[in-house]
Amino acid sequence: MRSLTLLLAFLLSFAPLTAAEPSVRPAGLKVLTAGHSFHVWMPPLVAEMAKAAEIQGHEQLAISSIGGSKVIQHWDLPAEKNKAKPVLEAGKADLFTMAPTFLPDAGIENFVKLGLEHNPKLRFTLQQNWVPFEDPAVWLSKNRPKSIDRDAITLAQLRAKHDPYFKLIEDHVKEINARIPSAKIAIVPSGEAVMALRDKIIRGEAPGIKTQNELFTDALGHPGAQIRVLSAYCHFSVIYRRSPVGLPVVSQLAKLPEAEQLNRLLQEIAWKVVTGHPMSGVSK
Repeated sequence: MRSLTLLLAFLLSFAPLTAAEPSVRPAGLKVLTAGHSFHVWMPPLVAEMAKAAEIQGHEQLAISSIGGSKVIQHWDLPAEKNKAKPVLEAGKADLFTMAPTFLPDAGIENFVKLGLEHNPKLRFTLQQNWVPFEDPAVWLSKNRPKSIDRDAITLAQLRAKHDPYFKLIEDHVKEINARIPSAKIAIVPSGEAVMALRDKIIRGEAPGIKTQNELFTDALGHPGAQIRVLSAYCHFSVIYRRSPVGLPVVSQLAKLPEAEQLNRLLQEIAWKVVTGHPMSGVSK
């Protein structure tokens, strides 16, 4: 009997874990968030994912939300309206997620210095956005279109507009991390993930999604449920440094006929993009 037990234990030691079932679950983190309308809907989704992954202790401490904001606008808020500074000054947060618009953005470094002063172990993430209006020049202009046919845009054209913006983020983060080595800011590549999903749609490989236009709620680029969930999976992957593949369908997709297949695709895209980005802090 003893030999049978030992044999079973030996065989189980080689049994593969599914992506959503790591051998040791990470401890839940206390999270602070500052961002805009491409970002601030993320925390409840990540909380739902953490719960589904049986990560104990995940807690969202506060969300500082300003439409279209740079991070410096959250920093400059007066004391009575500032939700981020008190949390950092109390040293309560384990992780601070931020989302800028255009860079450089002095608010990022300001928050990093303040946070590390009160908690040297504080982690930081910066969301890489998808470009509003499909074009940074349009984003900054006063003549903004009321509608955009995103299905008339090729992936090559998207790349031409997005890659320079992605480089701005990477260069700014590298600069801060070099100047403040303990910052170790990680990039959450949500923009890259959106590009990958759009490529799947063009190829006819996205369950239930026939057009790129379906992903957005307006010309500016506010995201529909598919992008919100995809971006949240990217954040979950970077925050907990583990794959979301295998987690159950999130509530925002639950009513879709293709929920199971689409949920799996979004998980796989998020994990592939996050582990493929050199500044996410996550490896395969």
